[in-house]
Amino acid sequence: MKFEADVFSKFDKDWALLSAGTKDDHNSMTIAWGGMGTLWSKPVVTVFVKPCRYTYTFLNRNEYFTVSFYGNAYRKALGVMGSKSGRDTDKDAAASLTVNDLGEAITYDQAETTLLCRKIYWQDLDPGTMPPDVVEQFYTTEEPHRMYIGEVVKIL
Repeated sequence: MKFEADVFSKFDKDWALLSAGTKDDHNSMTIAWGGMGTLWSKPVVTVFVKPCRYTYTFLNRNEYFTVSFYGNAYRKALGVMGSKSGRDTDKDAAASLTVNDLGEAITYDQAETTLLCRKIYWQDLDPGTMPPDVVEQFYTTEEPHRMYIGEVVKIL
C-alpha cells in the first residue's frame, strides 16, 4: 500500500468525502478536518464528526468507512455533499456521484483515491481540555466532535 499526499492540505484545502454504510443504506459528508499517520504500527486515518451530522449514525453502526479524494472538477459536488443532509436529500444524485460498492463500505466512481478503513478507535473530544478560543469558535452551540481512527486496509 502506498499513498503520497501533502497531508497538511489534503483535508483542509482539497476536502474529502467521508462515507459509511452499504450501497443501499449509507451516507457521505464532505470533511475538511482529518489526519493521516501511524498508530499501533498501523497506517491510520483520523476523522472528526459532530453528533448532529447524519453520517455520525452510520459511522457508529458500521465497522468500516472510507475517505475519498477528488480532483478540482468535483469541487461543486463536494460542496453539495457538505451542505445537504442525507436525512432528507439524495445527496449522491444531487452531486451527480455514482456509488461504488466495496462490500464493507462504499466510495464513488469519480474518486481519484479511496482509503478503505476499519474503525479501530473512537472517542468524544473533551472541551475541558481544549484552548478557550477553540471552544468559543466551535463548541458553544453544538456538541463536540467524535474522533474516529480507522486502520487503512486498502487503497483504491
